Amino acid sequence: MDERMEHIRAEKVKKPRGKKPLGRWGRTAVCLLVTLLAGLVYFYLALPPLNFHDGAFYSFLFFLCVVYVLCALALAGRGAVERRDVGTFFRFAKDQCTPALVLFAAAILVAVIGWLISLPLFRASAYRELLVPREGNFTAEISEVSYNEIPMLDEQSAEMLGDRKMGELSDLVSQFEVSDAYTQINYQGRPVRVTYLEYGDFFKWLGNRAEGLPAYITVDMVSQEASVVRLEPEQRIRYSPSELFNRKLERHLRFHYPTWMFSQPTFEIDEAGKPYWICPKVEKTIGLFGGADIHGAVLVDAATGACQYYEEVPSWVDRVYQADLIMGQYNYHGLYVRGFWNSIFGQRDVTVTTEGYNYIALNDDVYMYTGVTSVTGDQSNVGFLLSNQRTKETAYYKAPGAVERSAMNSAQGVVQDLGYTATWPLLLNIAGEPTYFISLKDANQLVKLYAMVNVAQYQVVSTGPTVAQCEANYLDLLGRQGIAQPGQDTGSQEEVSGTVAEIRTAVLDGNSVYFLRLEGQEVFYTLSASVQPEVVTLDVGDEVTVTYAPDGDSGLLSAYRLEVAR
Repeated sequence: MDERMEHIRAEKVKKPRGKKPLGRWGRTAVCLLVTLLAGLVYFYLALPPLNFHDGAFYSFLFFLCVVYVLCALALAGRGAVERRDVGTFFRFAKDQCTPALVLFAAAILVAVIGWLISLPLFRASAYRELLVPREGNFTAEISEVSYNEIPMLDEQSAEMLGDRKMGELSDLVSQFEVSDAYTQINYQGRPVRVTYLEYGDFFKWLGNRAEGLPAYITVDMVSQEASVVRLEPEQRIRYSPSELFNRKLERHLRFHYPTWMFSQPTFEIDEAGKPYWICPKVEKTIGLFGGADIHGAVLVDAATGACQYYEEVPSWVDRVYQADLIMGQYNYHGLYVRGFWNSIFGQRDVTVTTEGYNYIALNDDVYMYTGVTSVTGDQSNVGFLLSNQRTKETAYYKAPGAVERSAMNSAQGVVQDLGYTATWPLLLNIAGEPTYFISLKDANQLVKLYAMVNVAQYQVVSTGPTVAQCEANYLDLLGRQGIAQPGQDTGSQEEVSGTVAEIRTAVLDGNSVYFLRLEGQEVFYTLSASVQPEVVTLDVGDEVTVTYAPDGDSGLLSAYRLEVAR
């Protein structure tokens, strides 16, 4: 008996005791746990909105289903290998994977149906109504802006000035870089482009993240002066796209608003110079995926990360609607003005925006300007749009004439011997005439001359070293062409009377320009002989009245008119 018991004990010692296999619910729990952990990592890195209206959400669901199925197959295969039972493997895989596969198929079905019901083919009228511009009167509604409201630079030139200014500051340039995301805003009544700094690399982020980004850069679009605005320690930028982990702006937003969709955040400053991120909330208004529009915005304090949603954003905010969104919505309006099939066959009254856009300050807001042309691409505009980037209030103005690209070529042709390149035009009201205003840059992206091109007759082109001189030459051309009267009031003007104390002359851009100084003054008033021929007869001691633009600098003021007391 004792020998038998001893043998049984020995057999138990020899026989290895295997682990108890996981049951169906145990394997399901393991699959769910692995899927949850993988999903959390994916969500943290990719930041998809948990919203059926966003394609990224369906990619997230697809990822979760794939992880769950792979995990289930791995567990089923392990058990089948241990038992050498292929039939059990397939039965378990079928039972375990079916819920995930059903979810995946349902998501695809919803996405396909949502995509179909969002197509313009079925919803052309809804797309047409996304943006319905009102008919405007150009001369009555668009006032002649002052020179201190006209942006002289484009974004590329602003970037160059900002980078150059940053390069002058050794304590910053060694640790930070200038972001190329320049936002044009109205700041204290002037058009300004503003951008933030970024960490130079990962190690510089490690060394500086505790203090945050110490400054931002502004570029005055009129004076062409770049400034680095240093922030107090408590106001430094600690939330931005260049941050990592939880202070990264997009992740900070997603954790606060997991189901919301956002457009590209923009960097702005309020009237006190405090930095904010403007994060427009996107809503899909047609079907499941169509009709993207903006419904308010979240303002994020760049220093503290405090978030506040506004359905109607504060008036100091200038950029809520991106130019591409506005142009896209107008293109739907122009394409489907007579239905979907007319946009393909016949194309009666079909219009689209031109290839580019620019910004201009009006009524303390920033407006996007773009031309409107026929869909046939006949190189002529039928009108143009002005759209408020804060409210999306949009007006359409009939103004047949050349497209912007033709005006740019015309301006470059006048100075082709100098090799200057033209910026994308702005649209101004000069003497009641729709006029393209263009800056001409040299190879170093520095503005050297200004040009004005008549929209209706783009062969009417004037240039000048200052805006006022360019305008004076332009008015002279309008008068000689019988389009408008020269000397008509434009912008802000002032008058001064006195005795001529000094006269100097120079030839600028082929024109004889006279520089007059009055007794008791240090500034010179510039006049073109082509605009005011009587200036050539002036002598020192003559009594004159000069009408000039009070926006000059460096001791030079551009004059419009000259009256001589004989």
